[in-house]
Amino acid sequence: MRFRRPRPLRSTPTVSVVVPCYRYGRYLPAAVASALDQPGVEVEVIVVDDASPDDSAEVARALAAADPRVRVLVHEQNRGHIQTYNDGLALAEGEYVSLLSADDLLTPGSLTRAAALFEAHPGVGLVYGYARSFTGEVPVAVPRVRSWSVYAGREWLDLTARRGRCLISSPEAVVRREVLAGGGYDARLPHSADFALWLRAAAHWDVARVNGPIQAWYRVHDANMHLTTYAGWLTDLVERRRTFDLFFAEVADPSTARAQQPIAQRALCREAARRALAARRDDRPAEADAYRAFARSVCSTTERDLSWRLEALLARSAGPLPGGAALRAAGRAGRHLRWRYERRYGT
Repeated sequence: MRFRRPRPLRSTPTVSVVVPCYRYGRYLPAAVASALDQPGVEVEVIVVDDASPDDSAEVARALAAADPRVRVLVHEQNRGHIQTYNDGLALAEGEYVSLLSADDLLTPGSLTRAAALFEAHPGVGLVYGYARSFTGEVPVAVPRVRSWSVYAGREWLDLTARRGRCLISSPEAVVRREVLAGGGYDARLPHSADFALWLRAAAHWDVARVNGPIQAWYRVHDANMHLTTYAGWLTDLVERRRTFDLFFAEVADPSTARAQQPIAQRALCREAARRALAARRDDRPAEADAYRAFARSVCSTTERDLSWRLEALLARSAGPLPGGAALRAAGRAGRHLRWRYERRYGT
């Protein structure tokens, strides 16, 4: 990874923002307005309504009537979120493309900042930044860019494998349209198709990050998919494993797969161990056993890992482990430091 000094945007590139919508008519005006508030780039917004039973289609058509930069596609029948994404991407004509869920928001100038990075580094295929969660009123974002991070694609893939998870929330990501030539979102991965797309981009392009400003707002509410259809950490672990497995089997070159797949598997097993320990400590033995079963299906060396030895010891113990509080505190401190680093630099 190399830090780069930010450069101003000296051209006027085109950016397509696809806004999939299902029952989010109440959020749609704010999402579209945030996509259009991008000075220095020519933006087209493509709203795809997936046969919403609320007034989403009417709201979208009113937005299009008010601004010629907005187009609308309305599904006559519900086709699901992956097909909705891909139908919108198929209409995108911009040099760069972003997918913004109707309940999320871009920050002012975020696409401008991403486009400046793309224009300065033609080998970069994916740009992201920091997406902050919020509830209620939208906070104020500070737009100052501190630096750019530019990663060789394989380097970014290696870091992702070591974390064992996706490093991008989604609304902050922008890709070159050429990245989508290999296909859009994978219908086999309804939980993690965005993760699979970022991995595929990194297999063929460099990856970069805008450091400093908040690039997007991720709205947290009761209808979020990760809190409803795809809720639960075990579900998330299983889907991440499927995503990695498909990527290493079908997209990555053989040398990358041989080097990085075992790393990703160990990372998934370590996370499963941590969550099993927490479940065992909170007297949820069935949940702890489920994490253990997942880890055994992923990693043949699970039983020799220190985390799993601790989990097994806790399972046999009648009470708390000696020094357990200190271990938990150290673990929390380590995870907090990693979160701080990732918040600042994206990996």
